[in-house]
Amino acid sequence: MTTLYYSDVLMPRKACAFARHVGADIDYRYLDLSKGEHKAPDYLSINPNGKVPTLVEHDRTLWEANAIMALLARRLAPDYLPLDDRLIEVQRWLSWDSQHFTRHGGSLYFEHVIRAKFGMGEPDADAVAEATGHFRTHAAVLDGHLDGRQWLVGDAPTIADFAVAVTLPYAAQAHIPVEDYPAVSRWHERMMALDGWSDPFPVRVAEPA
Repeated sequence: MTTLYYSDVLMPRKACAFARHVGADIDYRYLDLSKGEHKAPDYLSINPNGKVPTLVEHDRTLWEANAIMALLARRLAPDYLPLDDRLIEVQRWLSWDSQHFTRHGGSLYFEHVIRAKFGMGEPDADAVAEATGHFRTHAAVLDGHLDGRQWLVGDAPTIADFAVAVTLPYAAQAHIPVEDYPAVSRWHERMMALDGWSDPFPVRVAEPA
């Protein structure tokens, strides 16, 4: 049995979306972050970072969404993590994304979505301005790369696309100015057509009152 611990926030989104996209046979376990379930001792014993997502199977425990996607790709959909020279390009975009695109898009997501979701007060105007400026800088880089391309690497989607695009479904809520970057916008429209991307999280059965 493979279990994926997740919550309906940014980083688990890409792991859940990719798992659903490739048809992984997974038992999804939702953690209620508002109740601190990600900080419970039992969970910290498998992920000492106290973050989501985490994948657990047999004697393997794996955290970090990109690593989880890589494992699922290797097993179920190898074309999403190619072993030829494209692998270097995939790694380049994963690294760039973590330091630039999702880093700053994620800051806008935090200010506009997470603060409201968890009752953390109004967005910090200075943080929003700084993140928006950085996002625009790196969105321009991505827009230039995607001009004339369908996907980030090669002629088909890879896990890099699932990673780099993760903030974009929240663009309206998070005030992410993606509409100013036409190639990025067209690319994300293609992402929205992929199975699992637009509806990544499993349906949860309501707990008894």
